[in-house]
Order: sequence, then C-alpha cells, then structure tokens
Amino acid sequence: MNVVTTPSANEPAASVDVVLPCLDEARALPWVLERIPPGWRALVVDNGSTDGSARIAQALGATVVREERRGFGAACHAGLTAATADIVCFCDCDASLDPSDLVPFVDEVLAADADLVLGRRRPQTRDAWPPHARAGNLALARLLRRRTGLRLHDLGPLRAARREPLLALGLTDRRSGYPLQMVVRAADAGWRIAEHDVPYRPRTGASKVTGTWRGTWQAVRDMSQVLSEPEPEPGVRA
Repeated sequence: MNVVTTPSANEPAASVDVVLPCLDEARALPWVLERIPPGWRALVVDNGSTDGSARIAQALGATVVREERRGFGAACHAGLTAATADIVCFCDCDASLDPSDLVPFVDEVLAADADLVLGRRRPQTRDAWPPHARAGNLALARLLRRRTGLRLHDLGPLRAARREPLLALGLTDRRSGYPLQMVVRAADAGWRIAEHDVPYRPRTGASKVTGTWRGTWQAVRDMSQVLSEPEPEPGVRA
C-alpha cells in the first residue's frame, strides 16, 4: 500500500477522514469530492484503476492511497489503515451516495450516542438499486438479524465510527464481505449501532459487484462466509 500525498498533506490532520474505495471512477470523482464537507479529508483508495482516477483525485485535492490487492474489502481496509483522524467514514466513490450525508453520522459518533452509524439506502429512482441486488441485501439483513439480533434493513457502504475501535475489530475480509464483517464484529463487541435513511442515486458507470446476478451472488457468498464465523463465548467480547 502506497500513499500519494497532495500539496495540502503538511496541514494538520483532519478531524474526519472519508475512505473512498475507487476502481475506474474518473467520471464520478468530481461530483463526489466536491461534496466532502469542509475540513474533512478525502482518502481515495485506488484499487488498480486504468482510467486516470488516481490522477484526477489528486488534482482535486484528495489524498490518494494505492492498494494493489484487488477487492472492495482490501481497498476499504487500506483506507482505514492510512487514516489518521479520530473519526473514519466510508462512502462509495460512484456518485450513488453523497458524502455530505455523513455529517449527522459523525455528529452522532462524536456525541457518543452511537459507536457505528450506518446509512439505509433509499432509492431515488427505480433503476438506482437493481432488484437482484436489493433482494440479496434483504436476505443478508435477515441472516444478520438471526446471527446478532440487530434489526438492520441495509448493509450499505455509508458509515462512520472512531478509527481506533475500528482497527481493534481485527477485520480480515478483503472482498465483498468487509462491510458485513465490520457490523458483525461490532455487534459481537457490544457496540451501539444506529441506522438512518440516506438518498441512493443511480451510480455513474457499471457496478463492479452488484451490477449483475453473478456479481451479486459472489457478494452474497462472501458475506455468508462472514456470517458463519463463530460467535464469541458468553461474557467474552471481541
């Protein structure tokens, strides 16, 4: 993993870092980065883009982290380990989600009202969330409830938590199961987990994961493996 610094890298560390896993998102990056709240730092994790995404992100003032190992989880975790702020947020880099919607999430974490805040995606158009992807997400949410007791509706990528506790979860998945593993291990550790509605728009470009039935099936398979992890013994926190 290599970090490419920007001209502003010598400034004091931001209070909030936003991890943006990126694979060929040149078209979406300007929209996403201009919506990063003032004072926050954008960490664009380039996961092998060939469309100039890294160059565009750096030119727009983001800090670019290069992660050669392919996988959504690999990109997310590279961003987490590169982060230095107390609060770390995660957001897709395809313009389907607005990073400015993270502001109340961060406020909730800072106020100690929740340890992990998740966004429940609310499609703004009929084509924003393909039926097969929505069905897979619903099935996983039900399995998650059975495994942890959490009554969540979505396992979306928009989320916020404190950096050091996130690192302490010891996340190991480097594929599509990473977001789910974060929730499962947080629940096992006794975290307070909140969920709030956020607008979900049609993404820019083709989805790398849930754009097809095959991609959705692979994601569900990855996440099912996470749900098969043994629960901690009673009285033992992760």
